[in-house]
Amino acid sequence: MAHQPQIKIPATYIRGGTSKGVFFRLQDLPERCQVPGPARDKLFMRVIGSPDPYSAHIDGMGGATSSTSKCVILSKSTQPGHDVDYLYGQVAIDKAFVDWSGNCGNLSTAAGAFAIHAGLVDPARIPDNGVCVVRIWQANIQKTIIAHVPVTNRQVQETGDFELDGVTFPAAEIVLEFLDPSDDGDEGGSMFPTGNLVDDLDVPGVGTFKATMIAAGIPTVFVNAADIGYTGTELREAINTDPTALARFEAIRVAGALRMGLIKTPEEAATRQHTPKIAFVAPPQDYTASSGKQIRAGDVDLLVRALSMGKLHHAMMGTAAVAIGTAAAIPGTLVNLAAGGGERSAVRFGHPSGTLRVGAEAERVNGEWTVTKAIMSRSARVLMEGWVRVPGDAF
Repeated sequence: MAHQPQIKIPATYIRGGTSKGVFFRLQDLPERCQVPGPARDKLFMRVIGSPDPYSAHIDGMGGATSSTSKCVILSKSTQPGHDVDYLYGQVAIDKAFVDWSGNCGNLSTAAGAFAIHAGLVDPARIPDNGVCVVRIWQANIQKTIIAHVPVTNRQVQETGDFELDGVTFPAAEIVLEFLDPSDDGDEGGSMFPTGNLVDDLDVPGVGTFKATMIAAGIPTVFVNAADIGYTGTELREAINTDPTALARFEAIRVAGALRMGLIKTPEEAATRQHTPKIAFVAPPQDYTASSGKQIRAGDVDLLVRALSMGKLHHAMMGTAAVAIGTAAAIPGTLVNLAAGGGERSAVRFGHPSGTLRVGAEAERVNGEWTVTKAIMSRSARVLMEGWVRVPGDAF
């Protein structure tokens, strides 16, 4: 039996924030994968090593977590006033699909850096030394992201002393601005799809919970930790080793997706695992982060734990951080109340790996809350570059 040889595709493996993924320039992909469709999805699944019934990604570039099962495509922007178009695919680990329904905030950091690395930014816009402002069009959600990328000798400055909880080594700081993150773009709805800052969310077979459902950064369902039997200090093992807990969180997520109008039937949630996110919040208290670092109640405004692709995240998704910052800025949401209430333009929250600060500018216009931008700092570093290989018949 004849077998197809492997093919080589130019690719770069990059850490962005607390995630990492395989980055491609659109023009480097095989021709049939340069357009959306089954061929592109199959290619990305094979690159990552999915679907993998062993949940190990031994035969691929993935790391068998939601933070490391990601592919990104960048190209020169088709949008006026932007440098690059950035398209993000969240690859399922043990199922055969790629979710294109949302953004990855962490890899948005790497998108800005990769745009320069890959020659997609006009050289005239790159300073000899200083900060290059990369204008990114996030194609999944039709939003603008501004990345402030440090450069030295016209090259991305990757090393530095900026420390990010959840990332082992320091690197150079990249500041991200998420412009007009008040809805998730493809749905075109309001920031609060139900029209309320807090709802009673009925979850069949589980119960009824107070919930803030917000579409900012990424659609997110927030519930109070105490209402579901948690303290907000939990680490991954406490949730991810408990199948009953994971099933309950998925039921809450599905109920929230239905109330937010993201899906029409519960069955649709199986093919939309990336969104919405589910998170639980609590007032500040002391806890020990996964690294052993002691987090004091006085270090943070509130505690947040969030799930991504059905598992508790080891730190915090960047897009969920935007949702947290936005909700914290709006008096009366569960996030705002957990942080002590009142008006605020920035919040520092505790997550399983440590703390993170995110700012948001919120205002009320004609009775509706809007957010003009959310800001946070991350870092990015190229881990490997060259070619990724896949069997020629994989897609």
